[in-house]
Amino acid sequence: MHAPSPITRRHSRRIHVGNVPVGGGAPISVQSMTNTDTLDVAATVAQIRQLENAGADIVRVSVPSMDAAEAFGRIKREVQVPLVADIHFDYRIALRVAELGVDCLRINPGNIGREDRVQAVVSAARDNGIPIRIGVNAGSLEKDLQKKYGEPTPAALVESAMRHIDHLERLGFPDFKVSVKASDVFMAVAAYRELAGRIEQPLHLGITEAGGLRSGTVKSSIGLGMLLMDGIGDTIRVSLAADPVEEIKVGFDMLKSLRLRAKGINFVACPSCSRQNFDVIGTMNALEERLEDVLTPLDVSVIGCVVNGPGEAKESDIGLTGGDPANLVYIDGKPASKLRNDHLVDDLERLIRDKVREKQQAEQDVIARDA
Repeated sequence: MHAPSPITRRHSRRIHVGNVPVGGGAPISVQSMTNTDTLDVAATVAQIRQLENAGADIVRVSVPSMDAAEAFGRIKREVQVPLVADIHFDYRIALRVAELGVDCLRINPGNIGREDRVQAVVSAARDNGIPIRIGVNAGSLEKDLQKKYGEPTPAALVESAMRHIDHLERLGFPDFKVSVKASDVFMAVAAYRELAGRIEQPLHLGITEAGGLRSGTVKSSIGLGMLLMDGIGDTIRVSLAADPVEEIKVGFDMLKSLRLRAKGINFVACPSCSRQNFDVIGTMNALEERLEDVLTPLDVSVIGCVVNGPGEAKESDIGLTGGDPANLVYIDGKPASKLRNDHLVDDLERLIRDKVREKQQAEQDVIARDA
C-alpha cells in the first residue's frame, strides 16, 4: 500500500488553473461541476464549498449568460477552490469572466464565431494568465463531422479537437488542456489514446454522461482506469447523475487504487463471511460515513478474522483483525490493543483520528524544520 505506483505517466506541458498545477508531472487533479442555478449565488457557493470540503481540486461552473457572468464574479469572491467557467457561443461572456478573475475558460473556439472574436478571447486569456480547456463531446460534434463520419467515432472526436487546437495554435496560445469525451467507453478510450500522441498539452479525462451513481462509477472506473494505466490523464471528472460530491469521492478512490494520489483514508476491507468475529459491513459503512472529513492519507484495514487480518494489518497504518473474545488492533504494523464489539466503531474511529493528528503534527514539524 505504501509502494509507489508502477504507472509511467505521459509527459505533458504544465499549465496552472489558479494555484493548481496541471500536467508536467503534477498530481492528477480531481474536479466536478456545480448543478445549481449560477444566478443563485448562495446555493452555488454552498455547493462549491461542499465540493471543496470533499477534496475537489477544481470546480466548473456553467456561465450561459451575461447575468450569470456577473453572478460568477460574486461566487468567485466567496470561494477558494479554482473555478472553470463553462461558456458556449457568446465570446463576450468569456471576456467578462476573464475580468472577474476566472481561473480557466472552458470553450470550443469553433463555436465562439468569427476569428476576431476567438482572438479577443485568447488575448484576454493571455493577458490575465488564464488557460483554456477545449471540450469535445460525442453528443455535440459539428454537423459536417456528423455527415462525414455518419456517427460519432474516435476519429471524429479527434478531428474536432484538432480543429479547435488549430485555432489556438494559429494565435500562438499553447496554455490549454483538452477533453474528448464520449459515453461509450471504447470510443472515449480510443480517442484519448490517439490524441495523447498528437499534442503535448494536458488531457482532461471523462466518460461523459456515464450514468447513475453505481453504473456511472463502474463505467468511469473502467474507461478512466484504462487510460490512467496507460499514463494518460492530467485531470479527471467522474460524470455521475448523482450529488457532485460523489464524483469527487469516486475520483479520489480511483486514483488511490492506482497509487496516483494519496488523499483521505484508503480502506482495505474483507467482503465478510461466516468466519467474521464482528459486523464487517456495518463497521465499514459507519467508518466511511464518520470519516469523510479526513483528507490526510492513511491506510486502514478492517478484516473480520485472523486468516488474512494480521497480514493486511502489518501493511497498514491501523489494522483491525477479528478475534475471540476481542479483536486485535495493529498500529504501524505492530499489535497495539484489543477492542470489544460493543464499542468497536467508536473506539476504532478514535484510534484513526489520533493517528491522523499524529501524521499532521509530523508534517508540520517537517515544515517547521525546513523553514
